Amino acid sequence: MEFHLGFLASGSGSNFRTLVQNIHGGNLEAYAEVLISNKSAAGALSLAHELFVPSYCLNGKNLEGFPDVDEAIIGVLRRHDVNLVLLCGYTGKLGDKVVDAFPNRILNIHPALLPKYGGKGMYGHHVHDAVIASSDMESGATVHLVDKEYDHGRILAQVKVPRYEADTSQTLGERVLRFEHVLYSQVLRDIQKGIVQLDIR
Repeated sequence: MEFHLGFLASGSGSNFRTLVQNIHGGNLEAYAEVLISNKSAAGALSLAHELFVPSYCLNGKNLEGFPDVDEAIIGVLRRHDVNLVLLCGYTGKLGDKVVDAFPNRILNIHPALLPKYGGKGMYGHHVHDAVIASSDMESGATVHLVDKEYDHGRILAQVKVPRYEADTSQTLGERVLRFEHVLYSQVLRDIQKGIVQLDIR
């Protein structure tokens, strides 16, 4: 499968940056077609400009002429011939129309070992705060397919990351993020090799 990637990000876009750098460096066979953010101040938009990836801010204030946000996202992804969508710290909930438009073709990376610490409101430091408040001595990262519920789709791959007694939410988050950067690209390579299957029923 030749990947034509569309990225959705709400923050700094560090996973987006790593994926595109791997493409440019020949470590991932794919095309970075477009980045969409729902936040006009997202660092990912500036990053996309630096990496020469077309970018759009789509939200209630900007719909690119489409009737709603979901239609705008679908329209822009199709305009750029995207066949695989990667969420990279996207905090909005994709509408059912988007999920239906790209069945088993939307991936997300979550900074914990799902099904633990997932669901509505569980993103960024909120996830790491919850791990620190628990008795768990490990966390991790999960790549999963996106369905119509938060952090619920089929898990494709996970990596465990140690949590230490002296950890804070910030230090744990930084450690997990380093593993995210490795895991996301590896999952894409494994899909291309047929090791990881997207269409299992």
